[in-house]
Amino acid sequence: MKVSPSDPAFLERMAQIALANLGRDYPNHIQHLMDGDTDAATPRELHPVFSGAYDWHSAVHNYWLLVRLLRLMPEGKFAAEARAFMSQRINPADVAQECRYFDDPRRASWERPYGLAWLLQLSAELHEWGTPEAQRWRTTLSPLEAVARERFRTWLPKLWYPIRSGEHSQSAFALGLALDWSRSAGDAPMQELLRFKGIEFHRYDVDGPLAYEPSGQDFLSPVLAEADLMRRLVPAVEYSAWLSKFLPQLPRDGARWLEPAVSRDPSDPKLAHLDGLNLSRAWMLQGIAAGLSAEDARRMALALAADEHAEVGLAAIREETYEGSHWLPSFAVYLLTGRGLA
Repeated sequence: MKVSPSDPAFLERMAQIALANLGRDYPNHIQHLMDGDTDAATPRELHPVFSGAYDWHSAVHNYWLLVRLLRLMPEGKFAAEARAFMSQRINPADVAQECRYFDDPRRASWERPYGLAWLLQLSAELHEWGTPEAQRWRTTLSPLEAVARERFRTWLPKLWYPIRSGEHSQSAFALGLALDWSRSAGDAPMQELLRFKGIEFHRYDVDGPLAYEPSGQDFLSPVLAEADLMRRLVPAVEYSAWLSKFLPQLPRDGARWLEPAVSRDPSDPKLAHLDGLNLSRAWMLQGIAAGLSAEDARRMALALAADEHAEVGLAAIREETYEGSHWLPSFAVYLLTGRGLA
């Protein structure tokens, strides 16, 4: 399935899927700590802004998808519906309830780091967009943005080791999104903290074990996410030398070297992760290439692998399998619009 980054029909389809996801309350997979019967509540009561789309973090990045496409396609067919939906949902009272949910100290690790990183990415998009409606939504969401920032600020100094998983807990991917937000928001203290921790974790890593990937339910590559983070953190010359030690197997002759993952059951919520892995690998491969000079011979192999993974990943987005369609469009839009390369 060949999809151009400028294909409006495909992007319109992604926006319509996102709107359907956010308007669909069930099935809903909530992670909600309860101490008694009085703590029971529906997902919409607990999270009046970010309910729908199966779980909280997926709702957040479905909102991000809508903002991203409104910014790039303000006259799209989906735009009026998206604006009306977001203007209704993003209101001070409901954002205050979202903030209150974080007040319980026993929820210190809730949606950390993945959901919090996507919330910051949503804020970054609104910071950069700059239109009156974007600024209105950003201002309304700013208390929740502050909560996410504070969670990273208090967590990262205590995180002694990187989290090298292929799922939500991975630290490299979250640090990358948070770093991009800190630059958009002009938050110098957070930029410095994120840069310090990323370099502390990864500067001396060598021989990234890409041959061991993927695990059976990965949607993020621990190795490629680390490489995509490091190109954000160090100068180009230093990055090139670091990458030579970290991925020495990267071909310099344009050879095919990284097979896309195979998902054998897109209706299984965990196995469907592998469809997303192909999309995130594609944008991470593009990011790694962008960190190298135009003359670097490794760029060809990276570009070929990115194209192959993108084609397989985009073909896997099917509305009839909600297990994947509640989140894969966000990954597709992140890839196709070059968000991580901005």
